[in-house]
Amino acid sequence: MRKRKHKPQRTCVGCGQVEEKSVLIRIVRTPEGVYVDPTGKRSGRGAYLHPRRECWQQGIDSSLSHALRTSLGKEDKERLESYLSSLDQEG
Repeated sequence: MRKRKHKPQRTCVGCGQVEEKSVLIRIVRTPEGVYVDPTGKRSGRGAYLHPRRECWQQGIDSSLSHALRTSLGKEDKERLESYLSSLDQEG
């Protein structure tokens, strides 16, 4: 009998829904600031969001800063909103 390969699960901090890690986008807190981590391998404290506007808005407004244990600065919010705009254009 074959064992099924484990697929990591993560929770979207915007809506609270649990999904496979590959479906979500990782946001990482580094000493330089908060960045989008599309590879999921960057060093630092991470949190996950669905690639949906409503999850990102909820995350940027409140839950992301709590999950990353930091406050989002103006530059951090601008960087995240810029990435969100690129998602909107793709979808």
